[in-house]
Amino acid sequence: MDPSRTSTIALAERRLAWLDTRQAVLAQNIANADTPGYRPRDITPFAALLARGGGVALARTDGQHIAQRRGEPLARPDRGAVERAPNGNAVSLDREAMRVADTDTAHALATGLHRRWLGMFRTALGRQQ
Repeated sequence: MDPSRTSTIALAERRLAWLDTRQAVLAQNIANADTPGYRPRDITPFAALLARGGGVALARTDGQHIAQRRGEPLARPDRGAVERAPNGNAVSLDREAMRVADTDTAHALATGLHRRWLGMFRTALGRQQ
């Protein structure tokens, strides 16, 4: 039995891929905090992806990027951005910093669960490390 093929490991890997994608989108929001007219973006919540059975893909911000496979989310405009600067920019660095911290915490949790699950398989097989 290959432990990497279990639904628990696959779910943790999907979560990690989603978190990596979200971190990239949030970093792009922060990088564009001074860009006139820039609207912050976020990706589809992970729970919604699981509910509809979709996968996770990187946001395609340039036509030369690898095309998105069908059924995978694109970064979408952040509907929580209500305040705008006079230049039209709606990025709130406080809100983005909180989202980055939440994403980092969730990433640490998913990585820890992934390691512990694989460690349990090693223990069951009589292997240490």
